Amino acid sequence: MGCGASKWKDPGVVRRGRPRSVGEVVVFLPGLRVPRTVDFSQSLADHLDKSTVERLSALRATVVAMAMQESTMALKPRRRTTRHGGSGTANLLRALEEYLPVLLGLVKESSGLRNKVQFVWANQEDDAEETSMADAWYEVLSVLHLMAMVCFLQANSLLLPRSYGDGHGPRVSEESRRATVDVFLKAGGYLDCAINQVLPQIPPEKRRALPVDLVEGNLKALSLQGLGQGVDMQLGLAIDNPKATLAVKRRLACEMVKYWQQVFLLSLRPILKGL
Repeated sequence: MGCGASKWKDPGVVRRGRPRSVGEVVVFLPGLRVPRTVDFSQSLADHLDKSTVERLSALRATVVAMAMQESTMALKPRRRTTRHGGSGTANLLRALEEYLPVLLGLVKESSGLRNKVQFVWANQEDDAEETSMADAWYEVLSVLHLMAMVCFLQANSLLLPRSYGDGHGPRVSEESRRATVDVFLKAGGYLDCAINQVLPQIPPEKRRALPVDLVEGNLKALSLQGLGQGVDMQLGLAIDNPKATLAVKRRLACEMVKYWQQVFLLSLRPILKGL
C-alpha cells in the first residue's frame, strides 16, 4: 500500500563523489513567551510552609532569568544564531522540567491554591502584550508551550549547516539530523499534553482571554509542524540509507504528507470562517 506512485531503484547502486547534504532548514516558531516576576510569598505564605514557597520562588526566578536571556538572543541577527539553541536552551529546558512538577502542586483540587497567584507572561516581540491570569493551569499551559518552543530553537541550531573541514563545504551532519527527530518528538509531546490535558482544565471564559499563541488551533498547528518536520528528517535519513526499504520510505512520505496537509487545513479554517 502507498499514497502515490513509487519508483524502484537498485539499492546496489551507490553514488560516489561529493556527499549530499540537507539544504538549510528553518523551523518556524512564534516569538518566545517569557514569564514576568511573581511574588509567591505574598500569595501563598498563609497556605504553604516557608520552604515550599521559597523553592517555588527560586525555581521560577531561574526560569524567568534564563527565558529573558534566551529571548534576547532570539531577537539578535542571524549570524549570532550559532550560540542560540546550544547550552543556553538546554539549561532553560532543564529549569522548566524542574519547575513544572513543583508547579503542579498548585493545581491539585485538594490544595485550594489554583487561583491564589496572578501569573503574568509576555511575548518577547511585544513587551506591551502581557497576559495576566489568576489560574495555575494557565501557568502550566504557558510552561509547556515554552518547553516546546525551546525544543524548536534547539532543532533550528542542530539544522544549521556547519563546515567540517573535509573540503565538502557546510552541511548538516547525519548525527544532527537524527538528534532533531528526538527534539521534534519531544516538542510534539509537550504540545499534545497542553492541548489534551491542560486546555480542558481552563474554563471557557478564561480560554477566550488566552493570548493567540495559546489558542488551541495554533497549538495544534505547531504540534503538527513538529511531527511533520520530524518525519521529514526521518525520510531524508532513509533516502540516504541504502539499506532502507522502499516500503519504509513510502510510509514516511505518506506520514509527512498527512501532517502537512493537516497543518494546511488548520491554516485555512480562519479564512473559511470569514467567508
